[in-house]
Amino acid sequence: MYREQASWGVWNQDAVVLPATYVDCVAASGGIPLLLPPSSEVSADLAAATVAGLDGLVLTGGPDVDPARYDEPPHAETGPPRVQRDTWELALLAAALDLDIPVLGICRGAQLFNVAFGGTLIQHLPEEPGATDHRGGVAVFRSTRVDLDPAALPGSVLGASADVSCYHHQAIARLGKGLSVTGRAPDGTIEAVVVDGPAFAVGVQWHPEQDRELRLFTALIEAADRVGQSKKAPAHS
Repeated sequence: MYREQASWGVWNQDAVVLPATYVDCVAASGGIPLLLPPSSEVSADLAAATVAGLDGLVLTGGPDVDPARYDEPPHAETGPPRVQRDTWELALLAAALDLDIPVLGICRGAQLFNVAFGGTLIQHLPEEPGATDHRGGVAVFRSTRVDLDPAALPGSVLGASADVSCYHHQAIARLGKGLSVTGRAPDGTIEAVVVDGPAFAVGVQWHPEQDRELRLFTALIEAADRVGQSKKAPAHS
């Protein structure tokens, strides 16, 4: 979830919020949504205990990742850091990967994958030679066709290409060690990555929840079910 200043009714307060589209997509795909607000008290043990009660994890979109996380000064167009959220979600991601909990990273979530694996981010795509703006305007998503590896996530679910809704001015720059690129936009921007290995751990730079594209959410839940069944299976000597 986001922790932001938000308005509802007569109130304007510090709040934890999340677009309902994420909740709706998880529920429509057969999952039970459980919302995790950023924690002010973060530790590896707390993250592990939290993730241990989950079957899958969705890292949602949101504000720019703090450039200090990848040892770069902030660009003029980079938004104010959400240090608490960065710390919490990186801890959740590490715990999920350690416990073999399936993970789907969306937009910011895909960028967190890369930062967690030692990669860097392009802080403002419109200034990159040959790159296009992956936003349609302020608060307007832009339709983008992405080319995908059909033998790997997310192409194994969506096919060799897909028209998706993007809203990002940042993207993956130097790829983190232990990740593979499985999708790109026509301008070469990395739009999908997976963690190397058999685990379900995929990040997409676009917003499937915006299009009510349920196939990735369904794949996450199916992966969670497989992992859950394998953990319940009796051990063989």
